[in-house]
Amino acid sequence: MVSEAPPFWWTRKGWQAWGLWPFAALYGQVAGQLMARRRRQSVSVPVICVGNFTVGGAGKTPTAIALVREARKKGHSPGILSRGYGGTLDVTTVVDPHHHRATAVGDEPLLLAREAPTVISRRRVAGAQALVDLGCDLIVMDDGFQSARLTVDYALIVIDSFRGIGNGAIVPAGPVRAPILVQMRHLDAILKVGHGDAADQFVRQAARSGKPVLMAQVQPHDTGDLVGKRVLAFAGIADPQKFYRTLEGMGAEIVDRQAFPDHHLMDDDDLADLLQRAEAQGLLLVTTAKDQVRLLGAPGRASELLSKARVVDVDMHFNDPDAPSRIIDQAIAACRARLLK
Repeated sequence: MVSEAPPFWWTRKGWQAWGLWPFAALYGQVAGQLMARRRRQSVSVPVICVGNFTVGGAGKTPTAIALVREARKKGHSPGILSRGYGGTLDVTTVVDPHHHRATAVGDEPLLLAREAPTVISRRRVAGAQALVDLGCDLIVMDDGFQSARLTVDYALIVIDSFRGIGNGAIVPAGPVRAPILVQMRHLDAILKVGHGDAADQFVRQAARSGKPVLMAQVQPHDTGDLVGKRVLAFAGIADPQKFYRTLEGMGAEIVDRQAFPDHHLMDDDDLADLLQRAEAQGLLLVTTAKDQVRLLGAPGRASELLSKARVVDVDMHFNDPDAPSRIIDQAIAACRARLLK
């Protein structure tokens, strides 16, 4: 999978996308066949997959956290399964947020491990079994909808209402991971995040296919008063514009901003540049929780940057507060039916 989305993926389809069309057609054919034909293996507990149509930036991680919290409220012992993208470990590993660094296990698993037992594994079935062995009775899988060999009992596909699916083309001509019609056949529901209209076409398509469409909003934690604060916002996430919109919604005045590639590990020059720019302009440094976990324990001036930065964390709030509970119940019912076959 492509590690960094080129800007032309998120604009109207142009010469770059058309030039890559033959490769995209081949990629889409293979991806579609894998989704349709892959033989999947099962574990003995329900598995909920939180995925998306495209590469990165839809809101999977806060959605997974919301489901884990709901599962715990319902009396379950949930675990989280991640591939550990961005980390160097290539063995199935239980993530320890007090010991591991993002360079080893990836940034998102460190965030997820704060909520529930989290395992990273490039072999999803082995990772899921490791969670079962830990005593987890329900698994939330962060990503893996298109490629996992693990049987999924409920597939929730998150789509950002401002980005939609970009130019609509398949990798490498665009951000789409597999043909949309194939993906539609394998999902159980779509979660539209935000108030934009870029996803409306696919919401209508899902509705015509009889797929439920849920709505949700990203809401920041209470981080203190940012109203009127002049800030330097920096983020190494797939969609930094989403972070900027959140800050503006909190009343912050973004005077300066710095977007890094998703999962970016800042070097000494990056750290010094941010500190100097903030000091020279008298700005408050503000960043995301995902950037925070990458900076924790990092060398150089990372700790200084963290000490001066305000971290804005977010939650995923479903418009229908009962929706997460229904998702869990339906996954459990599907798992029971699967185990009886």
